[in-house]
Amino acid sequence: MQRDNIHVFKSTGAGYFTFILTILLAFSPPLFSQQPPRVESSTDTASIRIGEQIQWTVVVEVDSTAQVIFPEGQTFSPLETVEAYKTDTTRKKDRMLLQKTYALTQFDSGGYLLPTQRIEIDGKGYFTDSLFVMVATIPVDTVNQKMFDIKPMMEVETSPWGWLGWLALGLLVLLLGGFAYYWFYLRKKPLTEAEKEALLPPYERAMKELKRLEESRYLIQDEYKQYYTELTGIVRAYLEEEVHISALESTTAQLLEKLELLRDAGKLDLEESTLRQFQGILETADLVKFAKNKPELRKAEEDRTHVEEIVRKTKEALPEPTEEELLQQETYRMAMAEQQRKRKVRFALAGVGGLVLIGLIGAIAYYGFSNVKDYLIGTPSKSLLEGEWVASSYGYPPVILETPEVLYRKEIELPPEARATIKDLDAFAYDDTRAHLSIATLSTVFNKPDEEPDYEGAVEQILSGFEKNGARNIITKQEDFTTVSGVPGIRVFGRGEFKIPDSDRFLKGKYTILLFGGNGFMQQVVLSWEEEDPYAEEIVARILKTIEVKTVI
Repeated sequence: MQRDNIHVFKSTGAGYFTFILTILLAFSPPLFSQQPPRVESSTDTASIRIGEQIQWTVVVEVDSTAQVIFPEGQTFSPLETVEAYKTDTTRKKDRMLLQKTYALTQFDSGGYLLPTQRIEIDGKGYFTDSLFVMVATIPVDTVNQKMFDIKPMMEVETSPWGWLGWLALGLLVLLLGGFAYYWFYLRKKPLTEAEKEALLPPYERAMKELKRLEESRYLIQDEYKQYYTELTGIVRAYLEEEVHISALESTTAQLLEKLELLRDAGKLDLEESTLRQFQGILETADLVKFAKNKPELRKAEEDRTHVEEIVRKTKEALPEPTEEELLQQETYRMAMAEQQRKRKVRFALAGVGGLVLIGLIGAIAYYGFSNVKDYLIGTPSKSLLEGEWVASSYGYPPVILETPEVLYRKEIELPPEARATIKDLDAFAYDDTRAHLSIATLSTVFNKPDEEPDYEGAVEQILSGFEKNGARNIITKQEDFTTVSGVPGIRVFGRGEFKIPDSDRFLKGKYTILLFGGNGFMQQVVLSWEEEDPYAEEIVARILKTIEVKTVI
């Protein structure tokens, strides 16, 4: 864990540590015979002008097997890190010399303390020296260079297409969906000729097809095979649908045998002459289709006329349908109508789904995937940010701030050793495990009115609490903080990996610790949140703008 700019010295533990170290030195000669690490730091200058850079270099001499971790990120605050150069490594026998250089700058004039930096060697922290840096202003020629007043603020009209745009998009999708539902489901479309013909009874459909065959040009074009194929197909389809026998896939002999069985059973009142006539037509058709026989034109025309008579006689020979058969036919028609209705519904749903998909793709292209996802699904932190906030005062001395939810009092049992120093402690907190957001305030009053607050010790306790709860790889930075009303304080902030309660998983998080105080008291505000949550970032930024503290007790 890296903690820059934080030093905690406890006199009560120094003697115990020295005693333990003496025992280890006395009884462990091989382990401590190695040379200790050496850490040195230097800069190329201690005075710059605004925008110029300081080259800060740290040299570490360690054993060749040691693991060294240099500071990363903006750990030099109030100076800004411009660039961290690559580490230069030199080996000499069993020792290793590491040199790391950082380019630092500052854009405000004044005197700045370059803080100590923590170098981690085999898990142990070593600190560099601090340095005072002067940043001078650049002189401006106000005689020859004309100066102009600051331009006044201009009012800019805000775009009305915020939530109105989403409303218009939703109404458009609903309108298109309603139109698709009407067009594919409610609207009665005119039937095509093929659909009208398919709805005709079998007899009328067969007679219409025979009439169309009579008007065809098959016989004129010498296409007898096609002519007889359609002719026998018409009569076979009629028999299969009306008489309910498998006629399309039966041979001539099988079809005639089935008709004779129906006649003998009294279910089809056909004369023998009609069956023999039908047999002759089928045999002629077989000769034309399979033996390439070519009958006379007059014979072919007569066969079509005979088939028409056979269809008519077959219809007359059929007995009247029973009530059960009529019920079956009605059930069949209802099933077909239901199937057609379901087909229309599927088309309508597909149309609406397509329109919704197109609208969704357009919204993602314009607003971005994350914004659309958060708008449709929502996130816990987004709900907190957009909900009704609460402004309240907590503890004594009071800490005043606005939060998404009310902070609740936490009862803290002070250990006996703490009671000797602390007179009163007020703690309030709110913790949302779904949004991974935690807010806490602490107000402490000391027994001695002139006692100064120990900021470093307080930060150390908070970071130790993070570690006890499973946090790891904590990086710490420090800077000054001032409330809106001008009360100065200290801000310690950073990031780390925080353990999710009741699981073995970790998430990347950030934290901020604000410390205020004076003689006899101290106030703390502790915030922690998920690093990659933009709504949590907005929540924290809003809280920091509203913090106020009372510095008189």
